[in-house]
Amino acid sequence: MVRKLAYSVSEREQWISATGGLLGILAILLAGQFLPGNHGHALIIASLGASAVLLFAAPHGALSQPWPVLGGHMISALIGVSCARWLGGELMLAAALAVALSIAAMYSLRCLHPPGGATALYAVIGGETVHTIGYGYLLNPVLTNVIIILAVAVAYNYPFAWRRYPQSWCHRKQDPAAEKCMIPHSRLVYALSQIDTFVDISEEDLQRIYALALADAGHKAAAAEPAPARA
Repeated sequence: MVRKLAYSVSEREQWISATGGLLGILAILLAGQFLPGNHGHALIIASLGASAVLLFAAPHGALSQPWPVLGGHMISALIGVSCARWLGGELMLAAALAVALSIAAMYSLRCLHPPGGATALYAVIGGETVHTIGYGYLLNPVLTNVIIILAVAVAYNYPFAWRRYPQSWCHRKQDPAAEKCMIPHSRLVYALSQIDTFVDISEEDLQRIYALALADAGHKAAAAEPAPARA
């Protein structure tokens, strides 16, 4: 059931997402050809590839929003470089600690972005090329590539009214009937606290899913009612 729900998108939406990923990564690679010194711009593509999946396949997800993308990569890069410098002689410990501290920091700063873990890890295990860059790794390639892919995500998703990015730019007409069945914010917060795990969906989308499900149930119930008997 979970698998079916997660992939219940149209073929058109799948191709829109794939094309967005193509343009986002292509923009990073092309821009890298003109960066001064060309410092390892391709080395970050692994983690930016994961970011592309989130930005273009799930543009309204909490993990895909601008602050998680920017903050997640930057704080993880900082932690990764620091671990590489302080624990350079203990590669396994430095690598594991970089990822662990990145997760804790992203949670604390409310910028959880899974590809950030790869950014931190590569700062440690990326080899001499990455180690030579040092803290410059944060600016080029990390910050440069993040800004590029965010710019592409904003521009590419804008023409599609139902998936504009950031999520706050996606304004949908609210059905007056749907407003009556909206779940109070405090109850959503309570429910999420009981689950006690991160849920990658915005409150707006969650409310919309709930309203659509109730509306569909109401329509089916009305259709199932027997027709009134004629006198």
